[in-house]
Amino acid sequence: MKKFNSKAVSRMLVLALTVLLTFGLFALVGCGDTEADAGGNGGNGDALSGMLTIEGSDTMVNIAQAWAEQYMDENPGVMITIRGGGSGAGIASLINGTVDFSLASRDVRPSEFEDGAAAGVEIIEHTTSYDGIAVVVNPGSGVTEISLEDLGKVYRGEITNWSEVGGNDIDIVLIGRDSASGTFAFFQEIVVGEDNDYSTAMRNIQTNMGIVTEVSTNPGAVGYVGMGYVTDDLVVLEVDGVLGTVEAVRDGSYPLARRMLMNSDGAPTGLAAAFLEWIQGPAGQAIVEEEGFVPID
Repeated sequence: MKKFNSKAVSRMLVLALTVLLTFGLFALVGCGDTEADAGGNGGNGDALSGMLTIEGSDTMVNIAQAWAEQYMDENPGVMITIRGGGSGAGIASLINGTVDFSLASRDVRPSEFEDGAAAGVEIIEHTTSYDGIAVVVNPGSGVTEISLEDLGKVYRGEITNWSEVGGNDIDIVLIGRDSASGTFAFFQEIVVGEDNDYSTAMRNIQTNMGIVTEVSTNPGAVGYVGMGYVTDDLVVLEVDGVLGTVEAVRDGSYPLARRMLMNSDGAPTGLAAAFLEWIQGPAGQAIVEEEGFVPID
């Protein structure tokens, strides 16, 4: 009977085990790239890697940048690029397939859903936070509150002097967002009226901070911005007797509250799903509060 060399058998077993472990390691590495479990930084400890491009609402740019920076700190293999340009521009880029998410401070319009479907894109809205549009004036206006009805008249150009609503005898200077902005569209729908136009005297400003600058330096100016952009040198008006605070947005008493959205083409997977779940979880919602927005829960 042939005798087996025990040392040779041991070496063969070690070699076989090494091969199995090596192939297993390659398999794990191959699945741990952007297809990791969608919880935070992989959920089960897997390292995430890959790139995401996000574009859209200027109101959401600061909060989206804060999300991205913290998420990349926690996941060094991830690169996230944030761009503004307005809700409409972001949705258009999503339809064109050039971004992973679009940021929107308004709901997606039926025509945009239709354009997406025509391009083979299934637009899905994901609520990330809530916001209230703050109506801000220069202290020189002499007003601290206004009704929603009168605010509409102001932005339609039917009221042109602050004395008409209990303020100082000073001409109203209208400041608003540009037409690509989701804030522009939301404010038009709720305040100006869907079937009405803004006054032709309104100056269109591209960013929230641009409006803050204009209103703070012009005694008769009025503008509207996301709550997170309000500064101490502006007066925030009560609208229908309610101040735009986090509590008022949360309980639904503030008339200018809205959803902040990230939109995707179909249900997110891999890194995109992990990032969205992280945003909607405790870490992302803590940043929502820090940035002056209202958490989803």
